Amino acid sequence: MAPLPPDATLADAGEFGLISELVALFPQGEQVLVGPGDDAAVLRVRTGHVVVSTDLLVEGRHFRREWASAEDVGHRAAAQNLSDINAMGGRAHSVTIGLAAPPELPASWALDFARGFAAECDLVGASVVGGDLTGAPQVVISVTVIGACTEPPVLRSGAAAGQVVALCGRQGWSAGGLAVLGRGFRSPRSLVEAYRRPEPPYDAGLVAAQAGATAMIDVSDGLVADAGHVATDSGVVLDLWSASFEVPEPLEAVAAATGLDPMHLVLGGGEDHCLLATFPDAGAVPDGWVLVGEVLAPGDDGPGVTVDGTAYEGPAGWTHF
Repeated sequence: MAPLPPDATLADAGEFGLISELVALFPQGEQVLVGPGDDAAVLRVRTGHVVVSTDLLVEGRHFRREWASAEDVGHRAAAQNLSDINAMGGRAHSVTIGLAAPPELPASWALDFARGFAAECDLVGASVVGGDLTGAPQVVISVTVIGACTEPPVLRSGAAAGQVVALCGRQGWSAGGLAVLGRGFRSPRSLVEAYRRPEPPYDAGLVAAQAGATAMIDVSDGLVADAGHVATDSGVVLDLWSASFEVPEPLEAVAAATGLDPMHLVLGGGEDHCLLATFPDAGAVPDGWVLVGEVLAPGDDGPGVTVDGTAYEGPAGWTHF
């Protein structure tokens, strides 16, 4: 089949013409017995537990095409899903994508999105094994990721009083980039790029599981909000220590320019996809992780999150409805 013209739209390419272009962008790993092109993929899982996660991105709510290139959106869509498997102590190996889009969307956007998605998947050795295309008034992306845990999966429900809380990965950078873009600016560039292409610590989940992590979560909606899921599911209080969080210079600059509290960006920001985990004690915290708090028994207010021993009054994170 002849390659698509540079100015082709999705309507020009047609469903199967675009699919043939997309499939060529996704190499298949050794775990794939049947990849794209049949009614379903067939995968080989040799050892461990199968772990599965699904996520949606809706244009105008989760991303804007004027703020990020198609490749950036591809990286972001893959990262937020691959990170969910990471948070279980596992490793993603196979992914499917559903793409709904207006017929007038340039086909080049879809192909660039696929290139970014494939590049992010390559960081963990995951293969895109199938998907679906359909028309819609706006771009909607649905991703399902499949992985394996060779260690027992680390759930959100295993934290206990007397344990410690630790963080791996940068936090607050994406929130700073979103604050910049939302005000019509493009700098500091480091924060804008952090929003466009998060950098999850993909090796940290397995390391934490092997070190005896008792609970773990991917920070996607906001640090306090996601810590709250661990606290609720475990029936404990997670007390975070504000002094333990690094506030990088670019974040200080954005906070000063916008009138925001930089700690609100750190504590309420999401989409950096760092990992928050609890461990039996400080000695069990692996290299590369930072001790940021402790696990306490719940008081009269029940399970929840405190900051420096008191209720947190700032923004806790993203709400979907």
